[in-house]
Parts: sequence; structure tokens; C-alpha cells
Amino acid sequence: MKLRPVWVLIHRYTGLAMTVFLIIVGLTGSLLAFYAELEHAINPQFQVEANGRERLRIPALVAQAERLTPEVKAESVWLDESSGTAQVSVSPRTNPAYNKSYELAFDQLILNAYTGEELGRRTWGDISQGLVNLMPFIYKLHYALALDEIGMWILGITALVWTLDCYVGFYLTLPANRKIKHQTNLYPQGKGAKSFWQRWSPAWQIKWSASTNRINFDLHRAGGLWLWLALLVFAWSSVYMNLGDSVYKTVMKAVSEFHEPWADIDDLSQPLDNPKMGWNDAYYRAENALTVAADSRGIRIEQPVGLWLNRTKGFYVLSARSSADIQDRHGNTRAVIDADTGETLMVLFPTGQYGGNTVTSWLFALHMGNVFGYPYRVFVCVLGVAIVMLSVTGVVIWLRKRRASGYRQKAAGKLAAQSVSILTDDPDYAADSRKNNRI
Repeated sequence: MKLRPVWVLIHRYTGLAMTVFLIIVGLTGSLLAFYAELEHAINPQFQVEANGRERLRIPALVAQAERLTPEVKAESVWLDESSGTAQVSVSPRTNPAYNKSYELAFDQLILNAYTGEELGRRTWGDISQGLVNLMPFIYKLHYALALDEIGMWILGITALVWTLDCYVGFYLTLPANRKIKHQTNLYPQGKGAKSFWQRWSPAWQIKWSASTNRINFDLHRAGGLWLWLALLVFAWSSVYMNLGDSVYKTVMKAVSEFHEPWADIDDLSQPLDNPKMGWNDAYYRAENALTVAADSRGIRIEQPVGLWLNRTKGFYVLSARSSADIQDRHGNTRAVIDADTGETLMVLFPTGQYGGNTVTSWLFALHMGNVFGYPYRVFVCVLGVAIVMLSVTGVVIWLRKRRASGYRQKAAGKLAAQSVSILTDDPDYAADSRKNNRI
């Protein structure tokens, strides 16, 4: 049995199944490559000039958010360098008068990181609130189809299939074995036979002078081949983002040393509503743990990036930027602190500590367009459009094949009908037919 036709069918129909999802993530990803610039243009009210001031420390920003809105409790604080703001994610406290949670019309407070002044509030990603949520909505659409957990699973499975299909697509660009056999018969001594590269080189080219169908096919094949490594990086990094605690964790732990708090620390029997350690103590304990670990490795801690509380697993995570970071913006050097005892559970550096974490840091930075400066962000933007192009050309190839198959079936049917007509008009055939019917 020849396997190549089977792989062609697998590539064709998995591609069709992924088309809508890849078009969505391709278009939204192109915009997200310039998330900060677009967010700033759409929401200039969320821009703050430093004017030589120092940012407030994270615990002070948490306290300010809870002072401004006593009915909320903080879940995370992220410092945005480019806008000079602090984005505080919140959830409702329990209303003691009714013993149920307060109803909130927002889940994010945006504060001036230098003064603590409130700049705005929104339900992050809720497009019904208007342009204030346009870029967050596009972000939500990109990683979860704006469908929360269900959307994350859909795109996670799509990313896994996409990763595997990258290898199938690459295999299908290689010269078929039948060409080798054919050339061996023509050139038994090997003289005049084409080399592997000569037979593979057409797959890298687009024949612009050919028919529309051929150009479409070449765009699909050559485009996928030239961008193959980038497509694989984005596909597998998408698995990390959407199936990180299942598929990605399992694979990475099997091939390398890989540690993440969400992968290594078990869930509590019930979520932690009121941790014994507050934000202030957690911040300074985590900061101290980070400084000690960094000093022992000769790593320089530059500035804090964010602090968040995982109630499901019962720990705080302090993120900072350090000399071990590869990202252009933000940072992923982390200290994980038990939210009740203050014990240091782990300190993670993005590079140079664990092989799996180093690979993951690169995958994440490449996917987010957060490395190699502005030119790479332009490349990410163009790649998003290219993903749409590859999806559309794949559908066109399928439609053309389907149409051609329909034409062949019709032609075969007409030929069969003509054959029967000729036979029935033959006197000898008619006589034999009557004889057989009598028998």
C-alpha cells in the first residue's frame, strides 16, 4: 500500500478542519503583534508619562485598588512599562449582608503606576463595553475564540493537530519515491539522473507564468515550505499556551527538565479565599527569595513586572525582569511563595536553569513577538497574514480537486451510457439478450 496518498488525504482534511480557526488566529495575531501601539491609540486615557517619578510598589497599588473599590479583592497586578499603568485584576468580595458575592460591572482596574490614581475600569475582553475593550477582545478571540475555557480547548486541540500536520506537510513537499524508480529505469548507470535537490527545488518555487490553479498550488506548497520552521514554532507554542498543563507538560518533561508552578504544585482541596499571608508580606518575601537566588547565580534583577495569587493552588508568584530574560519587554523571572506559610516553593529563571524552561521561554517570546525588536514584530504580523493565505489556498486546492473528481465521475457515467447504447443497438447483442432472457 502506498502511504503518500493517505498522507495527502490526512493533510487535506485536517487542513480543512482547521481552516476557520487558523484564519481567526492568523488575522488576530497580525494585530496583536502591535498590541501595545494599538491599545495606546484606541485608549489614550490609559497613558501616563513618568516625568522622572518612580513607580509605586506593587503592595501599595493593591491597597489603593481595594481602597477605591472596597467590594473587590485583588487577584493580580501587572505593571505596563510602555503605558506607565498598573493593571489590577479583581474579583468580588462576599457581601456580609446577603452572604453572597457583590455584583461587579468590571474585573480590571487601571491605575496610574506613579500616583495610584484610577484611570479606568473594565471587564477585560467584553466587547459590549465598546472600544475600551477592542484590543483585549481581539486577544481573547486569538487564544480562546472569546469562548473562555471551551475556546481554549478548541484552539489547543487545533494547535496540536497543526503541529503534527506541519510534519505531514513537509513530507509531502519531498519528491515522491516513484520518480526515483522511474529515473533508475531511464538512467541505469545514474548518468543524467536528477539529484534530490533538483527534484525538490520546484517545491520551493512559485511559477508566476503558470495557470491560476498552479500559482495557487505553488503559493500553498512553497509558502508553507519557506515558513515551515516559523509555523512549527507558532503551532507548538500554541500548544504550550492552551494545553500547557496536559500535552505540553507531558512532552517537555519526557524530553527535558521542565518546571512550572502550575505543573509541579497540586491543587488545594478547595480554593484559598483568605490567604494567611497578605500581598505586602508576600511581595517582600518573594522579592527576597528572588534576590538571594539571583545573586547565587550572578543574575541581576532589574525591576518587578507583576504579582499574582493562584487561589486554586495556594501560592503567590512574583514576576520580575532580570539579566536572564530574553524578552524585549516585561520579564519572566519568578519566585513562587506559599500563600499561607510564606515558604519559597520555587524560583525560576527563564534561561540557563532548566533546559525545558529555556526552550519554553524562547517559544513564548517568539510567539508574542517579544524578541529581536521591531523587525521581528513586523515578521509576526506578516506571518499571521501568511497563515490566512495558506489556509485559503488549501481550501481552493480542495475545491479544485473536488470539482475535477465530479467532472471525472460525470464523464465516466456518460461513457458508460454511450457503451450501453451502442451495445443495445447491435442486432447480435439484442439476439443474445433475448436468448439469455428465455433461459
